[in-house]
Amino acid sequence: MNLDTSHLSKRILSIDILRGLVMIIMALDHTRDFFHIEAMTANPLDPQTTTGILFFTRWITHFCAPIFVFLSGLSAYLSSQNKSSEKAGGFLLKRGLWLIIVEIIIISLGLTFNPFYNFVILQVIWVIGWSMILLGLLSRISRNAVLIIGLIIVFGHNIFNLFPAPKDESLGLLLKVFFTAFGTVVPLSSTHLLGVFYAILPWTGIMFIGYGIGNWYSKGYDAIERKRNLIISGTLAIFLFMFLRFINLYGDPAPRKEYHDAFKNLLSFFNVSKYPPSLQYTCMTIGVALLFLAFTEKMNNWFSKISSIYGAVPFFYYVIHFYLLHTILVIAFFATGFTSNQIVQIPFWFRPNEFGFNLSIVYLIWIAVVAMLYLPCKWFKGYKEKHNQWWLRYV
Repeated sequence: MNLDTSHLSKRILSIDILRGLVMIIMALDHTRDFFHIEAMTANPLDPQTTTGILFFTRWITHFCAPIFVFLSGLSAYLSSQNKSSEKAGGFLLKRGLWLIIVEIIIISLGLTFNPFYNFVILQVIWVIGWSMILLGLLSRISRNAVLIIGLIIVFGHNIFNLFPAPKDESLGLLLKVFFTAFGTVVPLSSTHLLGVFYAILPWTGIMFIGYGIGNWYSKGYDAIERKRNLIISGTLAIFLFMFLRFINLYGDPAPRKEYHDAFKNLLSFFNVSKYPPSLQYTCMTIGVALLFLAFTEKMNNWFSKISSIYGAVPFFYYVIHFYLLHTILVIAFFATGFTSNQIVQIPFWFRPNEFGFNLSIVYLIWIAVVAMLYLPCKWFKGYKEKHNQWWLRYV
């Protein structure tokens, strides 16, 4: 999420480049959800049944959400510079609440195309909203406190996987929402359901770490020292992922499985848990992000220019891409012979289980959608740079 970082993009382009790359790759996963023939019926990460290209298509998008959340924390720190802790914290509280409302009303509609909101989906914008609310409260203490709490959450939340779920249903639901939720469905009425797919605190820990290292990008911070910090921390994170994955004792609720096949064992090694983001998953993804930031700070080529356009307006891109994808889905739904009697589906309208195309078509649709969004994103980036209305800080 972009938190008023226009001053940053002029000084350190690597953050916008990375955020833009994340946005581009993220659209691949959502395109696969909507258009791949097996998206509703098979697990693309199951080494027993998947293929190499299908596994990679899903696995590469694992990097999107944690980097998205991590950069939100980093941007939150940068936007708080030259502000009092009360003013910066107050803005985070308001923006967090705004994002939760956006997830429920705007993002869920774009995902489902269900105007009656029979199934509301709570995902990454929801946890970014909650994380910002918590950050708005704790950042008033100190940056170091936020960093320490973030590290404790990221390193320690997998302990909950070692204990049985509580027998009390209300307490169990609360723990799921805050620590372990994935596909937790909460009935609101006989016709309306709430699907919680992102647990709050594990993602909050990632945002807190992003906020905690924000001072590396403060004005006057030595660029050589920043690069060294990024390389060391990124390398340590990746080595920790590999060590934990190898010993297979802690850091992921789904331990690595052994197969009598080298390729399946390779897939199993990298098949870490995203829901909620395990310690191993976080080390793998954020470790790569830190190294990317270290080595792209002075990048200036066609890729950096294109990627930074998307990275400068991530919220705008995120909302629009869902509506564009789902509109294309509606066209494909009717063009392939489906009828109005088959529109209503859970979770996505116009998405029957038997609908879909092969991966080649999915990739073509993904490329087309990203390309179509380039000029609108470029226009909105220019608009934000030339205008200073209050509402622009929220989008």
